[in-house]
Amino acid sequence: MYRILIADDEGLMLEAFKGVILAEFGDKCSVETAKTGRAVIEKAETFHPDIVFMDIHMPGINGIQAMREIRKFNNSALFYVVSAYDKFDYAKEAINLGVEQYLTKPISKSKIISVVEEATAKVDKVRDQRSNLLKIQEKLETVIPVVESGYVNSLLFQKEMAAAGYYQQLLDIEYGQGYVMVVQFGQSYENGRLVSPVGMNVKAQSFYPEFRDVVKSAFPCVVGNIMSNRIPVVVPCEIFQNPYEDRIDLVEKARELVARLEGRLDAKFRVGIGRVWEMEELERSYREALRALNGSLGRVIHIEDLSQNGVYDEAFPGNDEKRMFRCLEEGNEEGMLQEVNFFCDWMVEHYSQDMNNIRLKILEFIIWGEKIAFESGAINYGFSYRRDYLDAAMACTGYEELRKWFLDKMVNACRAIRDQKEDQSNSAAKKAMLYIQENYNKDISLDDVSGIVNISPYYFSKIFKEETGENFIEYVTKVRIEKAKEFLAQPDISIKEAGIRSGYTDPNYFSRIFKRITGVTPGDWRKGISAEEYK
Repeated sequence: MYRILIADDEGLMLEAFKGVILAEFGDKCSVETAKTGRAVIEKAETFHPDIVFMDIHMPGINGIQAMREIRKFNNSALFYVVSAYDKFDYAKEAINLGVEQYLTKPISKSKIISVVEEATAKVDKVRDQRSNLLKIQEKLETVIPVVESGYVNSLLFQKEMAAAGYYQQLLDIEYGQGYVMVVQFGQSYENGRLVSPVGMNVKAQSFYPEFRDVVKSAFPCVVGNIMSNRIPVVVPCEIFQNPYEDRIDLVEKARELVARLEGRLDAKFRVGIGRVWEMEELERSYREALRALNGSLGRVIHIEDLSQNGVYDEAFPGNDEKRMFRCLEEGNEEGMLQEVNFFCDWMVEHYSQDMNNIRLKILEFIIWGEKIAFESGAINYGFSYRRDYLDAAMACTGYEELRKWFLDKMVNACRAIRDQKEDQSNSAAKKAMLYIQENYNKDISLDDVSGIVNISPYYFSKIFKEETGENFIEYVTKVRIEKAKEFLAQPDISIKEAGIRSGYTDPNYFSRIFKRITGVTPGDWRKGISAEEYK
């Protein structure tokens, strides 16, 4: 059945047009009519026409305006403009709206029949395409969970990292970072813990498809497979602009998710959430999510909200201590000096009569700091290297002398870390960038390049981001797109070939990535259309 809508302010024209269609096509067509622009819009909302014959000149809203409104809720209708005026401006506007033909009155019976035959053939073609797409989609629905599980496993367990890039392309994931939610399920709660009796895992297999649907409707995510009584969920995202507020919103969304899951599935749920990390480091977020679940009895727990296992007595500035060593790890001398001086002032203020305890704490800080430097590869270690530290601490007769000794040791460790980071990151990052520039058209993975520069994937990912300001995938994509532009500038190279030469074997994926980076399709870029013009 074909739904045909005819709009014309001439009653005789309407009846004649409708009569020809019904006489020729009989019960194959359902025909509705309208005499005004407003009426045709309202009719289109309920009738959902496949084909629309639209007169341009109608009372109130004209045909061009009516088509523009109908396009907002019906993208598939075929428009045929009917007018007694053969005016270029109207024809031009009609073309812009995707009109199939511009028909000039009077229209003969044979012309009406031929146009309707043409239109119904196009409708059949669109319907066949839609049917084929639905069949493909049905097949994909069985494949996508497998691809998602493979992607999650490669990220969380650092296995087959080379495949992660392929999975990311297949799943059309554009962000280079994200966080992990671990959803735990069970039959009931006992003392704040979920109890999962024998057979719960089998039960979970039956509700897993619906679980995926609920989770994916709440978060733009990738769902892993069932592991014991847990299901990991990877959520690609941008870096949180306001960590505190974003975390509060995230926890609230997770609470709503738990409520929806328990409302639809015969099980109880808890959610642990890790921090945002680069995709290459997402294993950290996974471990944090597990730690959040294990360290709290709450229904939804973010790692940032998990209370610390150790509790300092009195008013010890534990957060300042963390900042001091974080600055040291980063090679941030200025920030570290600020925190060292703060601690010296704090200890003198609170323990001025107990210099030996201050000496011990400073020794602890220095040894801890040098251990960090040693583990980062910035300094060497020998068993006897610190044999004079205790004597030196005891030899300091005043607080300022002790402060100076403290500062000197921490500065030395910090500078060693900074210099080592700069040397290593510069050489490794430059070597990696050169390799990418020379091999952009090949399959390039983080594991491959980190192996070439002889650094662990995790550490390489970190220093590469520090040196370039971009994560590994973003940088490779940028290089490839710049090379693609060079190829597209050559008229003798086809768009498909330009994609292949720049490392994209799939033309559709190439076009999608190119548009995301540049704002225009490869074809429009070749024509010289800017992103602003494209919009």
